Amino acid sequence: MKKIGAHYLGNKKCEFVVWAPLLERMEVSIAAPLPRVVALQRDEEGYFSVILDDVPSGTKYFYKVGGNLRPDPASYDQPDDVLGASCVVDHAHFEWQDTQWKGIALKNMIIYELHIGTFTHEGTFEAAIKQLDDLAELGITAVEIMPVAQFPGNRNWGYDGVYPFAVQHSYGGPEGFKKFVDACHRLGLAVILDVVYNHLGPEGNFLPEYMPVFTDKYRTPWGKAINYDDAYSCGVRNYFVQNALYWMEEYHVDALRLDAIHGIYDMGAKHFLRELSDAVEDFSRQKDRKFYLIAEADLNDRRIVLEAQREGYGIDSQWSDDFHHAIHAALTGENSGYYRDFGKIEDIAKAYKEGFVYSGNYSLYRKRCHGNSSKDILSQKFVVCLQNHDQVGNRFKAERLSSLVSFEALKLAAGALIFSPYIPLIFMGEEYGEQAPFTYFMSFSDDKLIEAVRKGRREEFSAFGWREEPLDPWSEDTFLRSKLNWEKRHADEHKALLLFYKKLLELRKSIPALANLNREGMDIEIKDTVISVKRYWGGSSIYMLMNFGQQAVKISNEFQMSDKVIDSGEDHWRGTGPIMPAKITVGDVLTVNPLGFVLYKSI
Repeated sequence: MKKIGAHYLGNKKCEFVVWAPLLERMEVSIAAPLPRVVALQRDEEGYFSVILDDVPSGTKYFYKVGGNLRPDPASYDQPDDVLGASCVVDHAHFEWQDTQWKGIALKNMIIYELHIGTFTHEGTFEAAIKQLDDLAELGITAVEIMPVAQFPGNRNWGYDGVYPFAVQHSYGGPEGFKKFVDACHRLGLAVILDVVYNHLGPEGNFLPEYMPVFTDKYRTPWGKAINYDDAYSCGVRNYFVQNALYWMEEYHVDALRLDAIHGIYDMGAKHFLRELSDAVEDFSRQKDRKFYLIAEADLNDRRIVLEAQREGYGIDSQWSDDFHHAIHAALTGENSGYYRDFGKIEDIAKAYKEGFVYSGNYSLYRKRCHGNSSKDILSQKFVVCLQNHDQVGNRFKAERLSSLVSFEALKLAAGALIFSPYIPLIFMGEEYGEQAPFTYFMSFSDDKLIEAVRKGRREEFSAFGWREEPLDPWSEDTFLRSKLNWEKRHADEHKALLLFYKKLLELRKSIPALANLNREGMDIEIKDTVISVKRYWGGSSIYMLMNFGQQAVKISNEFQMSDKVIDSGEDHWRGTGPIMPAKITVGDVLTVNPLGFVLYKSI
């Protein structure tokens, strides 16, 4: 595999490497301190390269492509936005303080998803660092960052990036991101970076002028598919594999979240995802510690996380949308769009038992059978959530769950998430019931593109029956409204919910039956709207009761439990009562409150 980009070699020496297989000539145009235009040498695979002196770190440059000046497709820094010059970066200059860091095991991850631009008022890495203590105190062990690849303008979710190797300059650029990762590791927090290998943004995207990055063989929701199996696909695959390793090598990122892999089409003998997972596994062996890949997919396909020996892609874990959909539909009663397939209490129970709710059964929403069985897949191979950027931001009004359900329902949902046998993901602000919307926003400069995005959003919402005019994604006000209100966490129900989350995470870590992600040691029963869960590991056992209905339910207890550890009905959680007994014995008749949540353990 060939490394691409501008590799600073020290002593003002730099090697420029670019892949452009359809071009016969390539020149690099260097700005100060010694302006010049120099031809690169081409090899038989279409890689152009040259080593130049008098190129200090910070030097700006373009490539000459067909007579036009273009940024480097593997630019490490774009200080003047997507149309400006690329900039040489000396990665060895940064003094890392995390030399003793060995990462967090996947099974121990408690993930917090955040967007740098809206996580703080300032919207920078520097400002985000100041809030990391709060996340560590909450009980978070891994921070997942929405994409930071350079996008047009200063506001965007990040999925419109066009320079996958460059860190968004308005966030703080390469130096800012390294400081952020270093600070996370200092506090014991792993860093997961969201990367986009299924499409590229529309504005400032010059990659097609260098390489056959797209193919007409497939279509995606974003247009042409990335070329993973057509002519010249080897170089395209190398481009994205190198990108993954780049974040791990130069930025010490612990894991990558792969955006929407159902938009990655590859009919070759070795799927791109398998090639990627093999490369990361090799990198992990070199570094003598494990780096992870986590996929977002709506395929419900076990092959994504199966080991290569079992004909899988070898991805370490994947998001399970079914868990989110099952709980959301049960608590909100929504039944439009993909929520049409959910809403029954049995859906939540199956998500707990198996991971996928749709494992080959018929989907009314898709009008076909969907998924395959996940019964034998390890629990740590699933990431589950109550909210995330998509499930909030792709709603018509971008409402968070806190704006849709009662306070009691929020506590119930939190317990169901954090005490599940999977890796939990908390969306920024969820822990204290943030009510600011998280709306899709962007700052493109092309009027036709801006209007096309507006039109596309209207069409997406129509599938859910939302007919009104949505918030304008280009408006700066839409962006500003999406910022967190950190001051809310210190008062009223927000404070109580924050403490509730903190207690749940503390219990998840300290009780072996919860800390061990083992579905074999789990029994589930349903009585009316109550799901009862028994989990056990070694000498530790827990008994959890969750009432997803609006009426109290009486159940006959079958377990001897000596210690109640949390009850959402209690006063200090601003509960509505009555509270469950402190101890329970076999034969007791228990009354579970509407939307009540309670956990017992044996000691």
